[in-house]
Amino acid sequence: MDDIAGALDSLLAITAVAAFAPLLAGLVPRLPVPQVVLLLAGGMVIGPQVLGLASPTAVEPLADLGLGFVFLLAGYEIDQRLYRQDAGRRAIIAWFASLALGLAVVGLLTWLGVVRAFVPVALAMTTTALGTLVPILRENAMLRGRFGSYLLAGGAAGELLPILAIAVFLGIGNRWVALLSLGTVLVLAVLLGFATRVLRPGGRLAAVFTERQHETSQIQLRFTVLLLVLLLAVTERFHLDAVLGAFVAGMVLRRWAGGSAPVLEEKLDVTGHGFLIPIFFVYSGMTIDLDAIAQAPLRLLLFFGLMVGIRGLPALLVYLGVLSLRERVQQALVTATALPLVVALSEIGLRNGTMLPENAAALVGAGMLTVLVLPAIAVALRRPEPVPLQQEPEQGVL
Repeated sequence: MDDIAGALDSLLAITAVAAFAPLLAGLVPRLPVPQVVLLLAGGMVIGPQVLGLASPTAVEPLADLGLGFVFLLAGYEIDQRLYRQDAGRRAIIAWFASLALGLAVVGLLTWLGVVRAFVPVALAMTTTALGTLVPILRENAMLRGRFGSYLLAGGAAGELLPILAIAVFLGIGNRWVALLSLGTVLVLAVLLGFATRVLRPGGRLAAVFTERQHETSQIQLRFTVLLLVLLLAVTERFHLDAVLGAFVAGMVLRRWAGGSAPVLEEKLDVTGHGFLIPIFFVYSGMTIDLDAIAQAPLRLLLFFGLMVGIRGLPALLVYLGVLSLRERVQQALVTATALPLVVALSEIGLRNGTMLPENAAALVGAGMLTVLVLPAIAVALRRPEPVPLQQEPEQGVL
């Protein structure tokens, strides 16, 4: 009973942070702090290192489910058609350039003793917070037209490719188990793709899914949650990789949903962003080693500078000839903005012992700094749209 009471107390504190974060953002609209930063900061305050109102271990299963939803939604949101266009091809080239640069620079830091395992830190330098950026870019009309497609493709590459690299290099220690994990994910993708044929239009099973997708049944959402929990349970039992599985499941689910994709996406947003994902970010804030940041603040600034340089600088060259200098600088700033995947990657690195606690804390802090600073500069550089002239009413027309 004491364990249940403690878990409920922790969940109460966490959900309070999750509820008040958007309220604070709404009451202070000029506050240049994205909601994910408020969730992390709230987790730090209620965590064991400050007020001690909540324990991370009490909500770890819910946080794992929230982590799964982060990658599920990341896979669901990516439009695969982007990679058949010039914007997608250049985004992939820019990411691999960032990866090569990151491995070289962070490898040097490993040789100097600053970093213990350079792969997870190098991968953190190549991520992009597309989910955090999209609302900001949309509100400032930066996703329209040709330039908007380059921004979206660059952000999508900064989500998709690091997730694949995380699954291959960080999730598994044994190479044969890694191959088994990738094979399992492939089988999952094939089975989900086959489900689209089973649920053929006009069939009874398809009719049931269509009729019961709303109101109290919510059958599509329930099967999605079942799929995600099944992935987490199987990967935990057999030591496979849940990250890649959740991401691929999200990509395949988009095709599986067909015409219902927008409806299902809205419901996934409600379930994920309304409950599980905030729990994961507050939980992550509770686990950040604040003492490590206080003892070595220059490490945070170092990682911030590396994120801007490693992820941003290749954009200045890769997009030469197709984007103006101002647009290339904006592209660099946007793609160098990284937080949600950095948080997830740091959590994975801590759990499997490949990342030092002080580096995990500094990486998350640097990611928070990129979200606070870089999008604001990118928006400030945008070219203001011309104000349409008001036409004089014709004479005789009231």
